[in-house]
Amino acid sequence: MIKITEHTRNVLLEVAKNKKIYVEGNFLKILKAPEGDKEFEEYLTICKEKDTTARKKRLQVTKQVQAQNKELEKAAQDNEQLLIDLQIALEEARNAEKEASKAKGEAEKLRDEAMEDLDTLQKRTQFELIGLIVKIALVIIVGVGVTTTLLYSIAMLAGADTTLLGNAWSNMFGILLTNSFSIIGTIMGVKYATEKSE
Repeated sequence: MIKITEHTRNVLLEVAKNKKIYVEGNFLKILKAPEGDKEFEEYLTICKEKDTTARKKRLQVTKQVQAQNKELEKAAQDNEQLLIDLQIALEEARNAEKEASKAKGEAEKLRDEAMEDLDTLQKRTQFELIGLIVKIALVIIVGVGVTTTLLYSIAMLAGADTTLLGNAWSNMFGILLTNSFSIIGTIMGVKYATEKSE
């Protein structure tokens, strides 16, 4: 223990009285009041109380800073995790966009193939229809021609007057020939116009 001199005692009491500054810290543990000096003992008691209060405040501030540091560390970890999650989500979005673009390309390719197949089917159907119309027209033309020729031949063999029948036969062949060319021309014109419009 350190014994306080009269001069030091008076200086400490005066500083405490005038400037409200007291001795703090571990130094208080080694200070001892002179025997019978109630005023200095009271001063040391106040110093110890103030030191205890200051220590409590410092401890409280330290705990508060430590708690804030823990919160900041947790917030930093949460932010880091959020950043990682965001990067993962961004990568997944990019991959999904690539997949969507690829699927779109494949869908467009399939659509083009389907349109081409449909166009081919329509052309084949039109060609088959035109072929059928031409066949029927030729059968009718040949049938009428054969029938008229048979009638004309029978009339000639029977010895009947064939003047009227000959003229009819000649006109019939002219009409059939004209109509057959007309039908074929119309069909070819429709086909040509259809190909042009496409």
